[in-house]
Formats: sequence, C-alpha cells, structure tokens
Amino acid sequence: MTGKRRLAVALCGFLLLAGGVSNAIAQDIETAGDAEAAIARAATYQPGHDFSGLFDQLCSERPPRRTMITDGELVMDPDPPGPQFDPGPRIPPRDAWYQEPAQVFDNLYYIGSNHDSMWAMTTSDGIILHDTAHEYMVEAQIVDGLREFGLDPADIKYVIIGHGHSDHFLGARQLQDNYGSRIIMANRDWDLVESAGMSEDLKPRKDMVATDGMELTLGDTTVTLYVTPGHTPGTISTLWPLKDGNRLHVGALFGGTAFGFGHYPDPFELLPIYAASARRFRDIAREARADVHLSSHTNYDKTLEKLTALRFRNPGDPHPFVNVDAVENYQTVMSECSDATLEWLTQARRENLNLRHSVESGLR
Repeated sequence: MTGKRRLAVALCGFLLLAGGVSNAIAQDIETAGDAEAAIARAATYQPGHDFSGLFDQLCSERPPRRTMITDGELVMDPDPPGPQFDPGPRIPPRDAWYQEPAQVFDNLYYIGSNHDSMWAMTTSDGIILHDTAHEYMVEAQIVDGLREFGLDPADIKYVIIGHGHSDHFLGARQLQDNYGSRIIMANRDWDLVESAGMSEDLKPRKDMVATDGMELTLGDTTVTLYVTPGHTPGTISTLWPLKDGNRLHVGALFGGTAFGFGHYPDPFELLPIYAASARRFRDIAREARADVHLSSHTNYDKTLEKLTALRFRNPGDPHPFVNVDAVENYQTVMSECSDATLEWLTQARRENLNLRHSVESGLR
C-alpha cells in the first residue's frame, strides 16, 4: 500500500471514530496531486530512457512516511541520521559494489561503482572528476579505473562534489592527500560535511567554494556549475561538454535526487525549493541544448544498462547516452513529483484541520 493510501485509510478510520465527518475528505486526499503524478509518469519511460527508479523514489513512495498530527497540524519527523553521519562505513565485500570502468565519450569515463556514479572528464591539462563515493572505493574504482585507460590519477586537478553526503565525498580526502586534487563544494554543503559526526581524517579539508553559474575551466574544457538546493541546501548540478568522434554533445548532471527532508524539517518549505531547482536546471539544460543525461546514482536512470548498450554498440549505431528527451523528462519527473507530493501534503493538512474543527464542534 502506498504512503498516500495509507494516509487516506488512517484518516478514514479516524473520521468514523470522530462522529462521521464526510467521506469526501478521504476522497479529496485520494485525488490530490494525481494530475501532477500523471505528468511525471508519462515522462518516466520512453524508448531510449527508463526513469522508473526515479519515479518510484519520488512519486510512488509517497511521503509522509513519518507523518504525525500535532495540534491539528500535519508535520513530519526529520530524517534519522543518514550515512553521512556514520563514524565510518563498514566495508562491504568488493563484489557487492565493484563495477568495471567504461569510456562513455571520447573525453568522459565512468569510474563509479554499481550504485554510486563517478565521472571523469579528460581535458588538455588534466582531469575533472565528479564525486568520489566511499573511501574504500578510491583505489579500485578511481585510481585503477583511470589507469585501465592509460590515465594518471595524479592528473585529477579538480573534484566536484555534487552534494555533501558521505557516499559522494568520502573518497575526496585521499585524492587531496595523495594527488593534491582541489575539492569543490557549495558553501552550505561544506558546512554539512563539517557537521558530520565522523573522524576528521575522513572529511576533505575545506577548499574551493562553488557559486551559482561558476565556470570551471581546465585546459580546453569548461564545466559550468549551478547551485540547485533541494536534496541538500548546496546541491551542485553541472553541464559538461562532451565529444563522440566529430560530434559534440552537452551532458546535464543533476547533483542530488531524493527529497531532502532531513535538511528541511518543514516539507512545505522544501518541496517548492526542490521543484524550482529541477525546473530551473531543466531550462538551463534546454538553453544549452543538453542532449546527454548523466546521473549521480545508477538506479535512477538505469546507467548500468546504458553502459551495457554502449559495450555492444556497433559502428554507426546511436549513442545510448544521447537523448534530448531524456534530459527534459528527467527534470520533469523530479519537478512534477515534487508538486504532487506538495499537493498530497497540503490536502492532508487541510483535511486534518477540518477534522479537528469538526471534532471540536461536536464536543461543544
């Protein structure tokens, strides 16, 4: 049973106990947000892209998963401390996370795990890396992954951290210490890393601060960074210039995906921020004519399936990562699911207040 329907059932039971307030209340909750969810659903799957993992995360697993009614108001418990606050992750066996590296474009390599994406862009003056995942993955995925293609990890000049959760930054300290790589995060997520309850030697030392619209140039390549809050207050999304033979492409990578309830205790504040960031980056990507969607986790867009398609690509076949509609539709799923969730929560709060007033009236 979905979170939306669990909420509706719970409300219906309470209505009966309270003295028979109209069943229309539950019906309103059943239909609130459905139009937005339908738009998201239509954008989720098309031949050439599959965002069912994203849709299931944002639209099917409906908040409020931790909803309470306090003084007639619908409120949410904050998220429990996540992995970014662990004192240090347990190291799972290699076969639980290791993924063979792959060259995706002439100047872009996938060196991430089977879940945590890491992207390395080569330039005329070194390498720009996006995310580092966990510290135990650095040698096998990043260092050995680059060397497999004849690249030197000492050439990693910049590391962009999409957001300040441990599964994105824990490897950064090793790259700082071993290769002198510069680490880039938005200021509010540097604060998030600083507050993480873990050993200081696991945290990257504060370095470069990303600003909205910042252009990061290395040699002949410029990557553009945008601050897109919602997953965390300082999530960074990026545009990447890509090459496939004589064809030029633009990659769009949204830096954080799930709703950041743990960082925004009030969901009615968070969801409009999240939706606005998704729509803004959609417009930025559209203006830049982005035609390649890149993800920070493999499950949201079936990255591994696209890597398999790339492995068996024949000369002249279309590139499995090139899809203009995919760039647009990914952001549509994010923004419309956010709007749908806001509608569900707003209607639930409204009807809980109506219920409270009806109960109080009946007791007078």
